Amino acid sequence: MRLVFSRKGVDSAAGCCASPVVGGRCRSLPIPASRNSVTTYADLGLGDLIGQATRGRMSGNDLCHADPEFRAGRAALGQGGAAQSHLDGQGVGVGDLFLFFGVFGNGAQRRHRLFGWLKVEQVQRVGPAPQPQAVLDGPRPHPHTLGTWNANDTIYLGAGGTDAPADTALCLTAGDGGLTDWIVPEWLARRGLSYHADPARWTVSGRLRAVARGQEFVSDIGYDDEEAHRWAEDMLARMAA
Repeated sequence: MRLVFSRKGVDSAAGCCASPVVGGRCRSLPIPASRNSVTTYADLGLGDLIGQATRGRMSGNDLCHADPEFRAGRAALGQGGAAQSHLDGQGVGVGDLFLFFGVFGNGAQRRHRLFGWLKVEQVQRVGPAPQPQAVLDGPRPHPHTLGTWNANDTIYLGAGGTDAPADTALCLTAGDGGLTDWIVPEWLARRGLSYHADPARWTVSGRLRAVARGQEFVSDIGYDDEEAHRWAEDMLARMAA
């Protein structure tokens, strides 16, 4: 089994803002879209939130890249290009678990938080010229089924959820550190995490200096690492609370 720490949502580069915590829950704002989208922030009920987060630079009328998509306890994630090549190289597929994280908060209080998840049940290889379709039976097609993509354009489908509570245990960023100074379970250093092979990133027990950019970080936790599996189950339970 593999855990994928998957970075999603607006940040200082994509959207130039952070997602908000509303009513104690993490509301991830998708990144803006310049192509391959027919979905606006207003379509997702996020029009007011994107306006507030960007101080009026964007509105509900702007198109967004609504990915990952969540509906009725299901989730769909599209990926392509170098990030998908990395997932393929790590052997990610059916039975693996995506843990979605993003930037939440304002100003100096910005934190990386886990906000959603996807347990992979199906992998669709949709290719460079997919047919528009609503993969979760929703009113609009998934962005990775629109327009043209890389030859390895892929959609992961399965059970999933979003809008996790702003639980301290779901916050990756250490309270006394910068955005990419993470508190992590000690088993993660033992199992390893892709893009983080440099020992200098793991100098303090239970802490990780995460890479500043990147989308998909993979840890192979096997089938019999009870500590790692208990941690994953606890994260899912907390996100579903």
